Amino acid sequence: MGTKGRREGLLERTAQFFDLPADVVAGVPRLELVGTGELRMEHHKGILAYGDREIHISGGSYVVKVTGEGLELRAMTGMELLITGRIAGVELT
Repeated sequence: MGTKGRREGLLERTAQFFDLPADVVAGVPRLELVGTGELRMEHHKGILAYGDREIHISGGSYVVKVTGEGLELRAMTGMELLITGRIAGVELT
């Protein structure tokens, strides 16, 4: 078993032991879409492109593309961000 396999097993066991979601323990991005007006993302790696119709966010190994109208980055910390507006689509690439 490679190092990656051992690490994934350790993360899963840790999540189970502490009764935590695996994404929290692993630090992978977590997206929450509330209707069509709000997107929250935890554990992002930064904004790559920003406009009122499209915002690209680094999720580490992929990019989250948010499209819509009147998009606005309302809040951003090192761990979380909040996008509001009329969200038409969310794509992972």
